[in-house]
Amino acid sequence: MTVTVDAPAVTAPAPPKKRNRSGALLGLVAWIVGLLFVAPVVWMVLTSFHSEPDAATNPPSVFAPLTVEGYANFFGAAGGATPWPPLLNSITASVLSTVLVLLFAIPAAYALSIRPVEKWTDVLFFFLSTKMLPVVAGLLPVYLIAQGIGMLDNIWLLIVLYTSMNLPIAVWMMRSFLAEVPGEVLEAAALDGCSLTHTLRTIVIPMVLPGIAATSLICFIFSWNELLFARVLTGTVAQTAPVFLIGFVTSQGLFLAKVCAAAVIVSLPVLIAGFAAQDKLVQGLSLGAIK
Repeated sequence: MTVTVDAPAVTAPAPPKKRNRSGALLGLVAWIVGLLFVAPVVWMVLTSFHSEPDAATNPPSVFAPLTVEGYANFFGAAGGATPWPPLLNSITASVLSTVLVLLFAIPAAYALSIRPVEKWTDVLFFFLSTKMLPVVAGLLPVYLIAQGIGMLDNIWLLIVLYTSMNLPIAVWMMRSFLAEVPGEVLEAAALDGCSLTHTLRTIVIPMVLPGIAATSLICFIFSWNELLFARVLTGTVAQTAPVFLIGFVTSQGLFLAKVCAAAVIVSLPVLIAGFAAQDKLVQGLSLGAIK
């Protein structure tokens, strides 16, 4: 008696042409989305090199003559205030607050990931709950406290505020990065007699350096772009770049080209930091995404 066994069905691979078409379509969609994001920035840069009458035309004049009049007005060549003190204040507050955030966030994330403390999930939720309160709800108490201790219009007040505002985000991010550190490496370091400080400095931090770069850049951007506290709590001494920027917007006259020029200058530090840490940023943002 002969028994016939049916061979299992074999699924033919997709034709190369079909896969090429789908890849080309996805690439086209990615280019369109990228251009939609980049177009406003390009338009802002182009407008900053136009004169005020050309920048205010409707529809906008794309091929208008180029000029640096907006940048001259921003840097005070037309009799205005100089932007260097606000830019220096923003750099000081952003850099120092980012450094303080890292100094506090890395040990806290280490205690919540590699050496988890008791009820560490409650601790993480507490950090997250601090971001649930709207910033404007805490503006009046902060103002009254700063007024009572004589810290209004003081750059150190902004440094403390920016550190406290970015610390919860930094702890969450650093915990996800530190959770990827193999436990075997730490056990080997402990067997070799490494102290906690030495382990953090020579083993843990170099392994999560891309995550530190990503966290630093995000904290720097948040501090650099903060406007509400800087607008209310500062005056002329501790004025930051975003507060100086909105001073170009008036209810009368033409100011579009001047505002675009100021926005380009104020955006440069963030763009430079992003390009400088581009490779580390990509590695850091994807470090805790794949198990």
